[in-house]
Amino acid sequence: MKVLNIIETAYRATLEEQDDTILWLSQAMANAGANIDVLLQGNAVSYGVRSQDASGLNIGHFKQTQPPEIAADLQRMMDKDINVYIVQEDLTDRGIEPTELMDGLHLVHREQLAGTLDKYQQVWHW
Repeated sequence: MKVLNIIETAYRATLEEQDDTILWLSQAMANAGANIDVLLQGNAVSYGVRSQDASGLNIGHFKQTQPPEIAADLQRMMDKDINVYIVQEDLTDRGIEPTELMDGLHLVHREQLAGTLDKYQQVWHW
């Protein structure tokens, strides 16, 4: 069974867990043998930006000593043949240029989403 995880909400639980829970879940499932890919849309398209750095985050007396490394998480996923798609128009809406993105992401236009989704037996939206 081929599964596509659509991630729309960015940085969910990254303060508590230091990972995006759905990226972590996708990678864990792939490690267990699942055939799973990821589509980034909405605010989650920022995950594809190469030069992210969440270090130095302080909230009151709390210091985040293990910040999320989303780009590294995505790279590990792509190194394991997990396809990561990213919606072009959502990048444009947020002022993110394709040149800012890490290598290996698959740009998809909104008008191509139906065809992309049709390749999967299950689509999970987070």
